[in-house]
Amino acid sequence: MTVAQNPITEKPPLMPFIKWAGGKRWLYQKHQTLFPDFTGRYFEPFLGGAAIFFALQPNESVLSDSNQWLIETYQAIRDDWKTVVKKLQEHQDYHCKDYYYDIRSIRFENIMDRAAQFLYLNRTCWNGLFRVNLSGRFNVPIGTKTRVILDDDFQSISRILKRAKLSVSDFEDTISQANEGDLIFADPPYSVKHNYNGFVKYNEKIFSWSDQERLHRSLKEAKSRGAHVILTNANHESIRELYSDDFQVFEAYRHSTLSGSSDHRCATSELVIR
Repeated sequence: MTVAQNPITEKPPLMPFIKWAGGKRWLYQKHQTLFPDFTGRYFEPFLGGAAIFFALQPNESVLSDSNQWLIETYQAIRDDWKTVVKKLQEHQDYHCKDYYYDIRSIRFENIMDRAAQFLYLNRTCWNGLFRVNLSGRFNVPIGTKTRVILDDDFQSISRILKRAKLSVSDFEDTISQANEGDLIFADPPYSVKHNYNGFVKYNEKIFSWSDQERLHRSLKEAKSRGAHVILTNANHESIRELYSDDFQVFEAYRHSTLSGSSDHRCATSELVIR
């Protein structure tokens, strides 16, 4: 009998230290049984806030994202979290509206400075949204949150990240490495084939329908090699049609938090595909 090297952990899930639009902590909390024991490595090609990675705490992982600033922040926490926290404390001490916009405009050379800048902006910008302009500059306005130092367990986070390979990479390159016994969790930006609107329209600029089709092909090939696949995506007919022949597709409900007003936050559904 094959013994699972990566069983569903009985340890308390580590909390993500980055706020990310569309984070999947709710998915693990409500649908933990979706995630099988697996004998190989864990792959996450759209890392974002890494909620599922921190929940599963796998023995060996391949983590990637196309966002270089994001991946550098994980690398900095992995390699020298104490220095990042020290720099975060400085941001906490000086935080105000003018300071926020000053820091937002700077391009730091040192990776530790960039990581602390990323976390500072992430924690004090509007709703934790990551958005850049056509020049690649972060352009989210200041939000209402003022706490920069949170109750992060950076020591444990650093320890588990040392068991992972981190890279700035296209999702196809990452998924192509997965083989029999591996688990892939893919949570791409939610773009659909028709009727672009709202945040989905914004995502279409960075993840097109051709990318959705390329992702489907990549995951289908990984499945044929024996990898386990779990994908979350927009609850839209075009996504259902894309995956209906090769995967199981069902709806999962969550509470939407991506709104400036709590009056407009409500239950919404996503597709879970495996």
